[in-house]
Amino acid sequence: MSIIQEIREKISQEIFNHTQVLDILRDYSKPRDVISNLLRRGDIIRIRKGLYVFGKFWRRYQFNKELLANLIYGPSIISLDYVLSISGLIPESVSTLTSITTGRSRIFETPVGRYSYKQLNKERFSYGSELHKTDTGSYFAANPLKALADKIWLDKRFKPISPSSYAEYLFDDLRIDEKILEEYLNAVKLDELEKVYSSRKISWFIAFLKKEFRIV
Repeated sequence: MSIIQEIREKISQEIFNHTQVLDILRDYSKPRDVISNLLRRGDIIRIRKGLYVFGKFWRRYQFNKELLANLIYGPSIISLDYVLSISGLIPESVSTLTSITTGRSRIFETPVGRYSYKQLNKERFSYGSELHKTDTGSYFAANPLKALADKIWLDKRFKPISPSSYAEYLFDDLRIDEKILEEYLNAVKLDELEKVYSSRKISWFIAFLKKEFRIV
């Protein structure tokens, strides 16, 4: 049995870390050289230091790119444009997988795609996170309303002068789907979001939504 076959047999998931590989290679005199050879041949792919996926030939199924986003840089929660896209709130598909983090903002260009992380404080970061369970792993993502609030807060291009400023920004600039947005709105969630953010920019956003969708 080859080294890569042994690793593939002992690691059931597509995403794995350096410690797992070293444990399998513990009887080898130079495990780091072995890993370097595996990387050079494309048997495994380094996503970032200490984090790997199997190369295409050895992959049993497609790795979970959302779980990978949580692992590349943390703590992090998928949010912003990526959530807006997959929820149908915006019409465009998004190539960069976007997240929020309590750490400093970072961008990672990896062999399997671009991962972007924007900084929020702890209170704004933790609210609205949901655990998504799939056959290929579980990951944390913001609910669509929170992802939209994150987008508004972090979008420095948008400088509202009143609640009415949000109509053009949401429906012309972002091209938000009004019917889908309405599905995520209720008074309790909006009040919670306003309290968590505690900022005029989001308070005006909430005021606009309540008036636009007649939420009491």
